[in-house]
Amino acid sequence: MTTTLKSRLQDDLTAAIKARDELRSSTLRLTITAITKEEVAGESARELSDAEVEKIVAREAKKRREAAEAFEKGGRAAQAEREKAEGEVLAEYLPKPLTDDELNALVADAVREAAAGGAEGPRAMGAVMKIVNPKIAGRAEGGRVAAAVKRQLAGG
Repeated sequence: MTTTLKSRLQDDLTAAIKARDELRSSTLRLTITAITKEEVAGESARELSDAEVEKIVAREAKKRREAAEAFEKGGRAAQAEREKAEGEVLAEYLPKPLTDDELNALVADAVREAAAGGAEGPRAMGAVMKIVNPKIAGRAEGGRVAAAVKRQLAGG
């Protein structure tokens, strides 16, 4: 059983190669390699779920963002542009990022849920993160989520 996201990546890679789209094909090839590496890591080879494949794609996209920032700081605009373009290719395979309003609404629900379970104030951070993270699943960066949780626990 192949995952739908992984097969979509492979189909898109084939199409990119046929279209001679070097940027897209190299980006997808590297991402599929990262997925395959993960599949054979550990005791025995296994098929990854779509959620696991999505995590790898998100990790690869994050690497591109960080590399683009590093290249920009180093004054290497061409490499920075390439990394950004690769990140945009990968973004197509990830869920749409949450807006600030959507994120705040999810966090507010999680804060209420944690409070109902007896966890309140700044010490409730862990409990709230545990509730909110599965609902966000790759649609917002961890730092952004943590900041929103802190703000709401502080009563802001």
